[in-house]
Formats: sequence, C-alpha cells, structure tokens
Amino acid sequence: MGQRAILGAMIDRHGIERRWAADGSKLDERGRRVFAASEARAAGRGGLAAVSAITGLARSTIGRGLKDLDAPPPPYGRVRREGGGPQPLSGRDPTLVADLERLVVPATRGDPERPLLWVSKSLDKLASALADMGHAISPNSVRKLLIALGFSRQSNRKADEGTRHPDRDAQFEHINARVVAAQAAGQPVISVDTKKKELIGNFKNGGTDYRPKGDPQRVRVHDFQDKALGKVVPYGVYDVSANAGFVSVGITSDTAAFAVQSIRLWLKRMGRQRYPHAHQLTITADCGGSNGARVRLWKVELQKLADQTGLVICVHHYPPGTSKWNRIEHRLFCHITQNWRGRPLTDRVAVVELIGGTTTKAGLKVECALDTQTYEKGVKVSDADMASLAITGDAFHPEWNYTITPRQGPEP
Repeated sequence: MGQRAILGAMIDRHGIERRWAADGSKLDERGRRVFAASEARAAGRGGLAAVSAITGLARSTIGRGLKDLDAPPPPYGRVRREGGGPQPLSGRDPTLVADLERLVVPATRGDPERPLLWVSKSLDKLASALADMGHAISPNSVRKLLIALGFSRQSNRKADEGTRHPDRDAQFEHINARVVAAQAAGQPVISVDTKKKELIGNFKNGGTDYRPKGDPQRVRVHDFQDKALGKVVPYGVYDVSANAGFVSVGITSDTAAFAVQSIRLWLKRMGRQRYPHAHQLTITADCGGSNGARVRLWKVELQKLADQTGLVICVHHYPPGTSKWNRIEHRLFCHITQNWRGRPLTDRVAVVELIGGTTTKAGLKVECALDTQTYEKGVKVSDADMASLAITGDAFHPEWNYTITPRQGPEP
C-alpha cells in the first residue's frame, strides 16, 4: 500500500463529514473556511486534500482559513478582510451615479436645498433608461443607489395653509386666554363646525373594516346622489371641558340658522344639565362656512339664542386658513370618521347610530340627533336688522372676536 493511501486511511473522513453536515456547512463564509482549516490542521498530513474533497471548498480557500486561524479575529460583524468582496456598482461603473442623477433630477419635486428628495419615476423605468445608456443594473440596485443618494418615495402632505395673517399667532393666544378664563369661571366653552356632507345610500366609504376573507362589502360603482335619500349635513358641538360632543344631522342645507339651532339643541340636551348656573357661553369657530365671521345671519341667530336663554355669548373665530386648529376637528370629527370607516351610510338612522356610538379611550361621549327641519338658503339680513343687535366687538380684531348680550330677560 502506498504512503498516500496509508495517510488517507489514518484520516477520520466519516467524522469530518459528520461534523461538516451538522455544523460547518451552516456557517457564514468565514466560518466555513475556518472550520475547514481547523479540520485540515487536526487531520495532519494529507488533511488539506481530504477536507477539500469532503467540503467542496477550494484548497486556496482552506489555505486562507489557515491564515485566519493564526490571525487576530476581525471586527465584529465583518466576514471578509477590509476591501474584500465584490466591488460596488459605483466603483465598477464610474458614470452610473451621475447618469442616474441626471435622470432623477428633472423629475425631482420639492426644495432642492433640502437633504431629502423624492422622485416620481418608477424603479423599472429608471433601470430601463440606464440600460439604454449602457449600464447593466437591476431595479433593486437602482433602489439602493437612490437611498444612498438621499431619495425616497413620498405622498403629498396637506401642510401649506395659504397666506399667513400677520396676527395669526396673536389671535391664537387671544382665544386661548379667553377659553382658559371661561373654564376657570366654570362657564361652558364649545367648539363648533360642520362636518363633511355625506351621501346616503350604498356608497363607498373610505377606510377598511374586518370582514370574512374574500367577501368585501359590495357598493355602488358611481357616487351619484340618490334623489330619494339625498345627503346629510352633520353639525358638531364639542364641549371642550367635558370632552363630550353633540352632532345634529340636518337633511337640507348648511345654513347659519341650522348651525345655531344645533347649539340650541346641545344646550337643551347636554349643556344645561352640565352647566345649570351658566350665564355665559364661549364659542370658538372657523372664519368661514355657516358660522363664518362675515355671515350676518349667524350673528342674527346668535342674538335670538341669547335673547331666548339669557346667556352672554362670546364668539372667537380662528384666522382664515387655520380651520384645522379648531378643537372639534381633532377631538370629535376624526373619531367619527374612524368609527364608520369602511361602512356605507345606507340611511339616516345608520348615520345617527354610528355617530352616537363613537367613543375613545380618553372618555369621549357623543350624542346625536336627526334634525328634519327645512332651512332656506339665501336669507337676506338688512342693515336695520344688524343695527338692532346687542353686539360689541373686542378691542383686538373685533371682526373675529365679539360678544352678544341678551336684549331682554330669558324667555320662559
């Protein structure tokens, strides 16, 4: 028997195969070559050839493993030595990054001075365009390069509020001071606004809800108003101190008379019970819509309410373009929208029940009622009617801040 055969018989090939299958083959690149090198060194003469045949690793790879055994361990997380592995695309193709930037920059949206940019071209289109320019690159590699360059895909965000009024911040401070003073005196403070008009019928409603898999709610394809069912107009009154809301669901028009009637219903159903000794009512509202600062009928109807209840009514409007700062938007309306997401508003009763069933972990409670009265649009208010109002403007922006006092004692 030759010397090579004798050495091969002395090596425990079965043990090496067993250890390789159980452990060595499951390691990373460096771990595999170090494992093979340690087995070859333990086997002695002829071990390098035997281990190479068993593991399938090249002798040169096992040779590097032998050097790794004698060298200090690499930094944590590194498998190859510094500079090892394939060269990055930008290094193999020097013009790739420049060409990609030329493709992206004409389609770039946003302020180029900001560090985060975003593009509107797809990865496939960019990869195809680069291929036409002589670059071999996949869409996934384009994505990695864009991330490295500081690009990402983003949707639009409603953030610009238009022209900023110079006294915007001062009006916010004025409203806050008046609200805090009213709350300290134990007087009611309400935030009012009209929610988006809603179609009644089997129409698509935004959002998702849990249903059996493969059984989505079937709704109409087109959102054409059903003449028989029509629309509803939810007008909300949010009690800032009590974290409670009242929503009046109208069926005709969003007018100032409807808005004030909703406040009247809130007083009757919720306000008087919580504030039995109230003599003043503070209202915060948007600057437009049925409760706008320039709407004459709004002030006339508030005067009627003051005369009927004996309450001094203090009104404060948010500056133009800042309606989203109104408390009712993010304390009441957003939770109503979440409560009925993915559910068609099939009839008026469903709207009332869904609004009335709105709650939050913070303790929000909501009452809702259907208002079937007819409110006419285009009601004219004369100068004489306005002159008869007991209204006094604040020293600071009287067009936004004013007080309406009763012209006589409260009606029985």
